[in-house]
Amino acid sequence: MAKSSKAWLRRHVTDDFVRRAKDQGYRSRAAFKLLEIDRKDRLFRPGMTVLDLGAAPGGWSQVAAERVKPAGKVVAVDLLEILPIPGVTALTGDFRAADLEAALGGMADVVLSDMMPNVTGVPLVDQARAAELLLAAVECCRKVLKPGGVFLAKMFQGEAFEDVRKALAGSFQTVAVRKPTASRSESRETYLLARGRKTH
Repeated sequence: MAKSSKAWLRRHVTDDFVRRAKDQGYRSRAAFKLLEIDRKDRLFRPGMTVLDLGAAPGGWSQVAAERVKPAGKVVAVDLLEILPIPGVTALTGDFRAADLEAALGGMADVVLSDMMPNVTGVPLVDQARAAELLLAAVECCRKVLKPGGVFLAKMFQGEAFEDVRKALAGSFQTVAVRKPTASRSESRETYLLARGRKTH
């Protein structure tokens, strides 16, 4: 096993958020990122409809389903199969080709994206791919997110970051940057929280 893989494995098994996710029944440590952002920014209310893009293994969908029950709805989409989650409709495939309006039964109040493209290890290439994916998610929001709705998406700091933030500012009333505690300090990962989808 390569040194970097051993270091990752050692950090993973000693990670407090990994342990807490296991203890609390969440499928990934990423659940705690969404829980923290929701505590601060109050993304969810009971009865909302939520679309979770790039949802596997389902940690964010679990959090969303808890927050919008009993009358809410969560639709989760990923290229990978998502094992069943109570209160979640899971679709396998590319979100760009899926009939999301039919699955949602209308439009979403909140769109989530913790998507990550397959990484090459070349920062410029990886960030460009991540930006392309996020911009596709913004385009998706124009079709399925209600006017005034909320979009939360992962993005990495780097050359493309400002372009993506500007694209969001063109489609939403406010755009804020969030770096939750569960996001490793050495990671360039951040989250962009866009509120108030514009209709023009």
